[in-house]
Amino acid sequence: MSKTRHRLLATVALLLAMLTVTPSAMADMRGIDVSSWQSPTVTCTADYDFAVVKATQGTGFTNGYMTSQATCVQQRGKSLGFYHYAGGGNATAEADYFVNTVRPYIGRAILVLDWEGYQNAAWGNSNWVRVFVNRVHARTGVWPLIYTSAAYLYQIPADVRSHCGLWVAQYANNNATGYQTRPWNYGRYGEAMRQYTSNGWINGYHGPLDLNYFRGDAGQWNKYANPSGHITAPSPAPMPTPKPQPQPAPKPSTGSNGYRVVVRSGDTISGIAKRTGLWPVTAWTVPSGNIHRIWPGQTVTYRGNGSPTASAGTNIGTRIHVVKRGETLSGIFGASGWQRVAQLNGLRNPNLIFPGQQLRY
Repeated sequence: MSKTRHRLLATVALLLAMLTVTPSAMADMRGIDVSSWQSPTVTCTADYDFAVVKATQGTGFTNGYMTSQATCVQQRGKSLGFYHYAGGGNATAEADYFVNTVRPYIGRAILVLDWEGYQNAAWGNSNWVRVFVNRVHARTGVWPLIYTSAAYLYQIPADVRSHCGLWVAQYANNNATGYQTRPWNYGRYGEAMRQYTSNGWINGYHGPLDLNYFRGDAGQWNKYANPSGHITAPSPAPMPTPKPQPQPAPKPSTGSNGYRVVVRSGDTISGIAKRTGLWPVTAWTVPSGNIHRIWPGQTVTYRGNGSPTASAGTNIGTRIHVVKRGETLSGIFGASGWQRVAQLNGLRNPNLIFPGQQLRY
């Protein structure tokens, strides 16, 4: 009798031990996030468990590679997500623009709000985040995840956190790395996802990528994408979504009315400024009057005091920005420019800059 009891107790203890193993330790997924800065086929060849594709920004920009990048994720049977980069305009309008753009994928992909300071007129306004996520949920039944830097989690209200998973960006450094199973500060913020480098190198793609982990498996991912299990796609909105078409390479021109560039597919004003060397972005004028709303084929004009570079890279490093209190590298130069500035200035830790520090760009 006692031997039987001992065996039973031992079996129970073993089962309890198995149940107390952290699920995420065995089930974490590895993934990437991509935009028009990567190739349209990056998701066709790279090694990943999930990919989050940039869909929209503000109420006028759509990633011209979105469909091709998303299609490869689905064809390979991987987990898919889409993100909207906050432009800081009307939060409801931006949410509608995002939902309308990703409408065919609702219920099959997670949705994300990318909350950063660069080109975001509402930066610091926590209520903007609240209005956006509530609107997305009202239209889709899905609570989006929220991407932001660990330093700015305080901008995400508690009531929003109670519904929305966090995707936290924090780098120990930005040295070249492959996938990591336990990056620095793993799980510290209770995050659903973590981005730990923008200098990731993985099989299947020659070039740096943002690398992430998701603390769960594909089933848990699908719970974020389709919490009820029977999502119905929202009805189309009356405002049509712009559909970028391939354009020939732009031919910049100069004259008494300023420096002009023809917008091509996938362009943003920050991308054009980077390509031409003409900063700041606020010195550019666009037909819509809103620098977040440009379309391929339009002509945008620079009316600042800068001089255009002869080619990408010319005169880079001749300008200086003095860091102000509370600024971050990505907040100053944006997601598309901070890495170049970090390399140019030899910053070993891009997360560590100081007020008064002079940065060449």
